[in-house]
Amino acid sequence: MTPAPTGLDPGLLGRFRSAGERITWRDGPRTKGRRKASATLRIAHLSDEEARIEERSGAGTFALVVESGPVGALVLLLQWADRGEPNRLLTHEAGQVEGFAAGALEAVWVDGSTERALAIPLSDVVGLARYALA
Repeated sequence: MTPAPTGLDPGLLGRFRSAGERITWRDGPRTKGRRKASATLRIAHLSDEEARIEERSGAGTFALVVESGPVGALVLLLQWADRGEPNRLLTHEAGQVEGFAAGALEAVWVDGSTERALAIPLSDVVGLARYALA
């Protein structure tokens, strides 16, 4: 098992991983806008909550865009635990990103880069993801 991200209690990470195993996935809706072939759009469902999740990859880069909410934050947090701290973590207001009407969190990992630009701290992501545990 990958160690917990710095500042995250390993016991809490275990609870997040357990919740992550209960997520059910389905393909996301098709959109008329142009979407890169390297993008995957899925819907994560846990309990009574859903979140739109978009993954993009290419040339040593992986990006994850999640709907701002408990399930989206949980998915982002689990990727953070598996991949390590992202190089960039951005917040997007409602409607700024196509398909994410309620707003989004975007994490980007770049192979070999040590650059860090985190718009919000891990503790904020953890706080939001805790609601998915209920």
